[in-house]
Amino acid sequence: MIKLKRSHDRKVTNLVSPNGKTSKIANAFGLPAGRAFSCPDATDYCETICYAGKLEKVYKGVRNVLTFNLDTLKNGDMVELLDDMINDFEAECDKRIAPKLFRIHWDGDLFSDDYTNAWIKTIQSHPNVRFWIYTRVVNGAVKLHKAKLNNLALYFSGDPDNITIANMLNRTYGINIAMVAETFEAGRELLKTPAVNCPENNKAIPLINTKGSACVTCGLCIRGERSVIFSRSKK
Repeated sequence: MIKLKRSHDRKVTNLVSPNGKTSKIANAFGLPAGRAFSCPDATDYCETICYAGKLEKVYKGVRNVLTFNLDTLKNGDMVELLDDMINDFEAECDKRIAPKLFRIHWDGDLFSDDYTNAWIKTIQSHPNVRFWIYTRVVNGAVKLHKAKLNNLALYFSGDPDNITIANMLNRTYGINIAMVAETFEAGRELLKTPAVNCPENNKAIPLINTKGSACVTCGLCIRGERSVIFSRSKK
């Protein structure tokens, strides 16, 4: 059976190596970035700064994995593929005694309604996994919100190009915003809701060490507590 490929991401990993430098479990999933691939609502700003898209260009192996995932999903049973992937993830977490924390899309986005619905069914089928996602797809964000998934932390990815939409989603549905701007101050000025600076982006905590990854150590986004600001300049 063809299987989707999970990714190791040091910032979000749920199990760090003993030396505190690498990820022991692949607890993230990615697709190729950009409007031409999996990001229908990408803005000009996000396409300019997209760190994941830049990694695709530098590392051919990364690009191959992401393209494989997108092609496999488009040509297969998306629910079955996603469910099988998360089953494997849960089994690995059980074997290694690791918390079941999974980031949807370290790269890429919700490329269709059918794909969004497939994730909704998968998240519902795995109540013991804590998922979190950032998305610029308006319809996808609303669908996920209305599904009332208790084990999903949902963030709409805001930037200077789509801030009006981001603030509307927050005001109308209470969807948290993951705001990126040139500086933390610039992001705060654009937001219409209270937010905190990402502590890793703000250099308050390390990306990874023996105590854990930045996202697991902080936990704010994983729990979906409030809106968060990221700075392109880290200032």
